Amino acid sequence: MNTETVLTNARLVLKDQVISGAVVVRDGMIAEISEGHSGGGLDMEGDYLMPGLVELHTDHLEAHYSPRPGVRWNAISAIQSHDAQIASSGITTVFDCLRLGSDEDDGFKVGEMRAIADALEAARTENRLRADHLIHLRCEVSAADVLDHFADFRTDGQVRLASLMDHAPGQRQFQTMDQYTLYYKTKRGLSDEAFAHFVARRQESSARYSDQHRRAIAEACKERGITVASHDDATLDHVAEASGFGVRLAEFPTSVEAARASHDAGMSVLMGAPNVVRGGSHSGNIAASDLARQGVLDVLSSDYVPFSLIHAPFVLADEIDGMDLPTAIRLVTSTPAETVGLDDRGSLQAGKRADMVRVHRKSGVPVVRSVWRQGERVA
Repeated sequence: MNTETVLTNARLVLKDQVISGAVVVRDGMIAEISEGHSGGGLDMEGDYLMPGLVELHTDHLEAHYSPRPGVRWNAISAIQSHDAQIASSGITTVFDCLRLGSDEDDGFKVGEMRAIADALEAARTENRLRADHLIHLRCEVSAADVLDHFADFRTDGQVRLASLMDHAPGQRQFQTMDQYTLYYKTKRGLSDEAFAHFVARRQESSARYSDQHRRAIAEACKERGITVASHDDATLDHVAEASGFGVRLAEFPTSVEAARASHDAGMSVLMGAPNVVRGGSHSGNIAASDLARQGVLDVLSSDYVPFSLIHAPFVLADEIDGMDLPTAIRLVTSTPAETVGLDDRGSLQAGKRADMVRVHRKSGVPVVRSVWRQGERVA
């Protein structure tokens, strides 16, 4: 049976303009876009109607699964809680980050992330989910066991993205010991002796494993058609290495030099939407808005605050000269979708999936009023 829905009297956020008009949805797909007021349909009351947001990097599911140190929550319950917050933030496609690789006193055991992936598949099969969930493997290449963790996903079709990370001191995000000391010594309350042992162990592990693991995972992803992301690149050498591995997404570069080089090399530069909302990085690295001003910001990620993904584009459109709302919205819709090869979504266009968000906003924080995935209202 054919099903048709008309959404009218909306400000439609298209790729390059905002128009007043209507959208016809038929059988889960956008069938028509028209300018002007339609005679019938659901009245959007002049609110914005934009594509559903595409989130490539969020570890928010992990916070629901392990809400306290040593606590493991029921996986299906954690997924549903996470999914509800994702959908109500206007996100219709989400890449859930699963962390691979652990130290003896940090991270998850082999098999835990596999169990969450199995729970995600079960939740999808049982029609529990509002958003479309895919998997992003966050691979800590300096960890001795990362390839064992990665092997758990060797046949999993849910995996569409993998990032290559090294959080050892002196590497990438933590090039200075001031930042690393705050993250690991101060927050964990380690003594000087314990912290020195911790640093030495992490540096030795990075030197031993990072290069071989980075190459092995990149090659495996190439064979399987999985998009590869670099993480926290800081130098031109890092960018050149990423380019050699066929990286398409440069996550959170830590210098303007690396961000510009990544962008010029054809990679999509991803920064955190919380960085935009807060006005700067929580870890003292470069500000996403500065990259936007220089034209080298391509994708935003909610990272640790799901609602920031709908909030940040409005902040950029308000504050950055030359960046209008359609340009800002592309950072969270069409560009992330195209980066990972999801060509069926990310824009209000005939023939695309009817993933859409109704947003009311006169000033300040936007309000998400309705969310549709493939034409079905989910929030």
